[in-house]
Amino acid sequence: MPSDRSSLQALKRLISEVDLLLETTTPLPENRTVRSRELLRAALALTDDLLATAKPGKSAAAILGSKGGNAIAKRGSEYFRQLAAKRTKHAGGRPPKSPAE
Repeated sequence: MPSDRSSLQALKRLISEVDLLLETTTPLPENRTVRSRELLRAALALTDDLLATAKPGKSAAAILGSKGGNAIAKRGSEYFRQLAAKRTKHAGGRPPKSPAE
């Protein structure tokens, strides 16, 4: 799925052009024109939303990563001090192997 801004703008232009064509041509049989226009309006709304949320120069992974960093930062420095203290006291990892006898 294209996620860069120029691709989304191109998609929006294509959808708008099809919507204009449906508006100016004769109606399709069995009310297909009405349903097509409804679907195109929904597609336009989705592309507008994607364009509004898309930040230039940031990938989806970068946005998600920044959210994770903010959540960890809320824990505060005392939390990380306690973690460090646990590491120094208990010296994690595997226990040493006992000599084979």
